[in-house]
Amino acid sequence: MYWPVQRARLAKTVREGAQSMGVPVELGLFGLWKHALPGAAWVEGIGLPRRAVELTLGDKLILHVNPNDLVRATHWQGWPHKYRPTSSAFIWDGEWDLRRGDLRISSRASFIADIDAHRDDLTQSKAFATYMARLKAGKPWKSHQQGILLDSEDRILTFLRVYLSFMDDMAVRGFDSTRGKDMLGVAVSRDGTLIKINRGLHRLAMAQHIGLPSVPVIVKAVHREWWQRVTQEAHGKQALQRLCDVLPDCLPESEPGRLDP
Repeated sequence: MYWPVQRARLAKTVREGAQSMGVPVELGLFGLWKHALPGAAWVEGIGLPRRAVELTLGDKLILHVNPNDLVRATHWQGWPHKYRPTSSAFIWDGEWDLRRGDLRISSRASFIADIDAHRDDLTQSKAFATYMARLKAGKPWKSHQQGILLDSEDRILTFLRVYLSFMDDMAVRGFDSTRGKDMLGVAVSRDGTLIKINRGLHRLAMAQHIGLPSVPVIVKAVHREWWQRVTQEAHGKQALQRLCDVLPDCLPESEPGRLDP
């Protein structure tokens, strides 16, 4: 599966290159807001350009948390797209933080526990049975993002062994954020708690399963209500400093939300 994965990574690099063409524009908009120039209120109103915030704050957006405390994630299934915040914004509006999934009973957690329990004979795992059923039905599992097609029994077993190898390496060397395509992303709720957003859910499930004490996460977005409460109508550098001062105090959300499906 080496070459399919390499092709997927190349495609990701091309996409990111195309996206980077918009970075100068986002930095320009962010500059309006940071220096309180005309249009600053509008830039904050649309949520601040996320990539510009990340480039400005860098490691200040990285927190270290116990993975077994990070158990609540945004739940988009069945949620209309018009209500979902855009990933290009750093400040998110709406009720996205009130609709949470429980990662302890997620498909990723079940998958990791399953293959670990059957590591001596992966053909006895539920995952193997599921992929084989799809193969026999003429609909082998595939991932365009990862560049993988499980169109044979050998490929299925290799695919499962890769996950086990990755988890075993994590158990020995600890969590390496460079091994995945992206860092583990989180968003800050209106209450100032950390909620997992998609990407890296399998890596998080591995860290939880083997009991790692800490993993790095990056804050990709914050709820507007929390932002306004923290910044207290400050703008520019002062607002960013107030944000950075309180981010280390944000803890993972543990409770369900009132809009949980």
